[in-house]
Amino acid sequence: MQNVKEAAIEYRYDATLGEGPVWEETEEKLYWVDILSGKLMRYDPHEKTSTAYEMEEHLGAAALRKGGGMVMALQSGLVFFDPESGDTAPISDPEPGLPDNRFNDAKCDPAGRFWAGTLSYNLEEGAGSLYCLDGDLNVDLKLQGLTIPNGMAWNKQRTRFFFIDTPSRKILSFDYEDATGVIANPAILKEFSETDGYPDGMTIDREGGLWVALYNGYKVCRIDPLSGETLFEVRLPVPQATSCTFGGSALDELYITTAREHMSEADISRWPLSGSLFKVSLPFSGRPPSRFVG
Repeated sequence: MQNVKEAAIEYRYDATLGEGPVWEETEEKLYWVDILSGKLMRYDPHEKTSTAYEMEEHLGAAALRKGGGMVMALQSGLVFFDPESGDTAPISDPEPGLPDNRFNDAKCDPAGRFWAGTLSYNLEEGAGSLYCLDGDLNVDLKLQGLTIPNGMAWNKQRTRFFFIDTPSRKILSFDYEDATGVIANPAILKEFSETDGYPDGMTIDREGGLWVALYNGYKVCRIDPLSGETLFEVRLPVPQATSCTFGGSALDELYITTAREHMSEADISRWPLSGSLFKVSLPFSGRPPSRFVG
């Protein structure tokens, strides 16, 4: 494939499960999480420095709020978080009777709702769900019977919702109603092969291309949102790519998170940069992230 670039190490870190990168365009910093160490990271690409916020429990994902601060999906439920004070305020726990579940990936839709998926710690098939928190702090159940809910994206026209349940190796495309958040009529957009790895986190560019991190696939792929064809690849020197987002002043730099979970000492010796943050400059650009309206 001619449309291939190599990602370079941006910030060396030993994240167990790096995930959920979010670019804050006004301060030009990247937020991302290390799920299993319960840390929110704030990375400054100008200074090449990072600040870690300890959540003291597993942290699935975080998103920006329009009014400032963040909304988070913690193991114990959905919360608000103020990075300046370090304070958290509980919102809701959609699964109070499921202590063996935790939140995984999450993202805000174009209307400012916060969508967050759950999974079981033993990755029990069908034990996970997808929830949506609206601006009035009501929680709706969107999907059930999931195993590892992961990447989410919405098209610029606000008519399509793209979603990944990782073990299925598929990207699903739904009809999406922006005014209500209703999703319907799922169809398979893309099914990845075993040699591709597992589709994990996802983002979308200005032209509508879907960028999918392939866990155990050593790469991120750009996928045509209509045909499912692979159009571009970003290759990594580590196997476990987990998620990606566009950043930089022109939003034409792709930041990629990685993991070192399930790796042996021999694996770590072979791929010592696993868990680090990577970056590549691209001939594509993204859009600023949607922010939670509540």
